[in-house]
Amino acid sequence: MINKTIIEILKPLNIPVTFQKYTGKAETYITFHEYLTSGEAYEEDEEALIGHYIQIDIWSKGDYTVIVKEAKEKLRKAGFRRLNESDLYEEDTKIYHKGLKFYYLEEGEMNA
Repeated sequence: MINKTIIEILKPLNIPVTFQKYTGKAETYITFHEYLTSGEAYEEDEEALIGHYIQIDIWSKGDYTVIVKEAKEKLRKAGFRRLNESDLYEEDTKIYHKGLKFYYLEEGEMNA
């Protein structure tokens, strides 16, 4: 469910967005994964709130500043909270890499 949500949020950026791995030919693309899911609140021994900890990775051969800004804005407007971010450079592939970590709180099954 969260994967589909992220793809829909980032789709307007008009670059490929995929879960975990990208195998296409675009020089700029986004991958993402959920590195932690946890119960955040409970009611009657059921998860009332679920926390999703997500990493969004923006990959590009060029300047990705505008894409990063737009992605953060779209995720924030959709209820995601930014935790941290880091700039990286992948020496082996000569690609710039921006890692963005977000937190998203979702109502559990009992509240849905």
